[in-house]
Amino acid sequence: MKPRAIVSEMDSYVPGKSQDEIASEFNLNKDEIIKLGSNENPFGPSTKAIEAIENECKNINRYPESVLNELQQELANYSGVKQSQIIIGGDGADEIIDVLAKTFINEGDEFIVPLPSYMYYEYLLQQYGARPVYAEWNMNENKLDIDSVLNSITDKTKMIFLCTPNNPTGTLIDKKDIKDIASKNPDVLIVVDEAYFEYAEVTNKDLINEFDNIFIIRTMSKVMGLAGMRTGYGLACSEIIEYMHRIKPVFSLTRLSYVAALNTLRDKDYIETSIEKGIESREYLYNELSKIDSLNVFPSKSNFMLIGIKDTGFTASEFAVELMKKGVIVRDCTSFKGLDEYWIRISICTLEEDKKFIEIVKEVLS
Repeated sequence: MKPRAIVSEMDSYVPGKSQDEIASEFNLNKDEIIKLGSNENPFGPSTKAIEAIENECKNINRYPESVLNELQQELANYSGVKQSQIIIGGDGADEIIDVLAKTFINEGDEFIVPLPSYMYYEYLLQQYGARPVYAEWNMNENKLDIDSVLNSITDKTKMIFLCTPNNPTGTLIDKKDIKDIASKNPDVLIVVDEAYFEYAEVTNKDLINEFDNIFIIRTMSKVMGLAGMRTGYGLACSEIIEYMHRIKPVFSLTRLSYVAALNTLRDKDYIETSIEKGIESREYLYNELSKIDSLNVFPSKSNFMLIGIKDTGFTASEFAVELMKKGVIVRDCTSFKGLDEYWIRISICTLEEDKKFIEIVKEVLS
């Protein structure tokens, strides 16, 4: 049985390695492994979310709610938008991207991704017959090359993906640049990925009232500590949201992910502390790693940072293996289009784990 042609041509998405994989491969104690490869929240979920999940377990024989009014309203309050401007999806923000594709992409359409960036956009949209067109990040100045985006637009362009802070560079995109692209291309959907906006303390959510061709992606997998619950959401004008609700799976959010999301949003102290501790960890890692001459550490506004390792004498895959042997998982960025084999990405951990990681890096490099 042969798959569709596009499936035969596609590369598989390469996720970060898990603690179970590394423990098995290198005969390590899983509980002692430091995981810096997947941009997760290392401080654990809200205790209120855990309590809500435990209470809801007795109801998992019932279908989840199909109308998510209560959660929509909490997200609207959190985001400072109208309830009609919110859509919620399961499978993190990935389902939101998938529903965008199902709603707006026709076979033969083009979409633009500045490289390097989050490659799951490409993975999802190609399934619907869309063709990726690559713009550029200026790696020397660590910012978006807006001219490369504008020059890539054709009459086939349907979407432009702008990740801010950008994954993997940690870069913020200037709001003026987003407005410039949106205003010059009213028939193109500008998809602004704000998965990490809390760590940057910057948002572009006000633009959805100014432009009806801007869509903002968000997730509860990062600051909210719910990566395992797979909950994402999007912000846009009410018309776009209504179209997407026609396509979105009815029961995509489980009962447990629903109550976890709802109670996390209501735990304001947890969210505030999560942001503060995340930024503290990021700044500690940046300051300490920047003292190592052979590392090219990019400043970041997210919960991760990109590190060039060419001067260490290792490739990214070699360096990652040496760290894994010592119980540390980092992201080998060789699979990111737009980067060569000399880049890794690390995410925040607890300060105790950060300090242990710094010592292990120095040990490997020595």
